[in-house]
Amino acid sequence: MRLLVLGGTEFVGRAVVEEAQALGWDVTTFNRGTHDPAPGVTALRGDRSAPGGLAALAHGEWDAVLDTWSWAPSAVRDSASLLAGQAGRYVYVSSRSVYTFPVPFGADENAPVVTGSPDDGDGDYAKNKAGAELAAVAAFGDRALLARAGLILGPYENIGRLPWWLTRIARGGPVLAPEPRDLGLQYIDARDLAVWCLRAAEQGRGGAYNVVSPPGFTTMRELLDACVKVTGSDAELRWTPEERILGAGIEPWSDLPIWLTGELHDFMHGADVSRAVAAGLRARPVEETVADTWAWLRSIGGVAPMRPDRPAVGLAPETEARVLAG
Repeated sequence: MRLLVLGGTEFVGRAVVEEAQALGWDVTTFNRGTHDPAPGVTALRGDRSAPGGLAALAHGEWDAVLDTWSWAPSAVRDSASLLAGQAGRYVYVSSRSVYTFPVPFGADENAPVVTGSPDDGDGDYAKNKAGAELAAVAAFGDRALLARAGLILGPYENIGRLPWWLTRIARGGPVLAPEPRDLGLQYIDARDLAVWCLRAAEQGRGGAYNVVSPPGFTTMRELLDACVKVTGSDAELRWTPEERILGAGIEPWSDLPIWLTGELHDFMHGADVSRAVAAGLRARPVEETVADTWAWLRSIGGVAPMRPDRPAVGLAPETEARVLAG
């Protein structure tokens, strides 16, 4: 298979490149060149948001294109339109954020989607993804595969969620842990997302899929216990009632990454993924994702790279200490 990855140097794109190479595919990447390309790829340069920025893609043929773009849908419109006659399939890594909130627990791909347009400039994340989906479908029709990922974890994470928990727990001491301990979590390791997208493209699949582990695949306790184990720290998880944490002004997701409550939990951790599972989706154990992320963090000096367009996550030490002391 000949694969064109639009991006290919960070988090999901990097995982896609590595998994495709492991399958023996011929990989081409296209990006601005701000990061070194992966070994063994054909590296094309261009800025898809600039006039004439797609020139390097004018000549070439690929069996599949994989695109992780999260900004102006018009950039996906332009790339998909250009490549419609040069590529067999267009895999767009979208998001479950495209669904209109609130999304009930157990909703599948037929849940209502926010309004977006392929012609939009950069806006909010949900509309960007929704508009980009429309752009991919407009150009490729049923040859467009829309992978609606949920929470993505694993090595190379540049959002900071699992890296924050690992770094905090590695520091040791009492750690504020949000109850309930058995709160079900749903996520996808970037490598499992990559493998599923590649295999689905190879199989000629199209349409929308929720690509995330089944609901309750792991729990907050299993996740944090795995962090304690792999870091080897003396961290003591202090399980604290949800009401007390919220009453202290601590925000789920941003202050305590991954953790969510109420309708937001149902939205992020309650997707029906039976369609993707039937199409071959497999999720590795949480212990493996945590261990591999910790190994990667240590290999780069312990500080994860951060996307400049995303706010930093994590609880301030003084806030944690105040709640634990109260």
